[in-house]
Amino acid sequence: LAAPCWGSGQTSLSPCQFLRRQQVLQLYRKILRAIREVPAEQDRRYLKDWAREEFRRNKDATEEDAIRMMITQGNMQLKELQRTLKLAKS
Repeated sequence: LAAPCWGSGQTSLSPCQFLRRQQVLQLYRKILRAIREVPAEQDRRYLKDWAREEFRRNKDATEEDAIRMMITQGNMQLKELQRTLKLAKS
């Protein structure tokens, strides 16, 4: 059984928290890069606002399982967006 990433009352990030934070930031950047490929300005703006709001809404999450689940869902949504964009270009 792995030790939990999120300790109580810590002011600095543990190595595990740091890695998880890097995963989240990397996912956010990948999503924004994919959104730049959306041809319609209005759709781009909508998706960018949606992504920003989703990440902002969950920024205070501390439960490790919930964070892992959100990262997995985000990666699935990213892949779906990339697949849709690829189909639209073909």
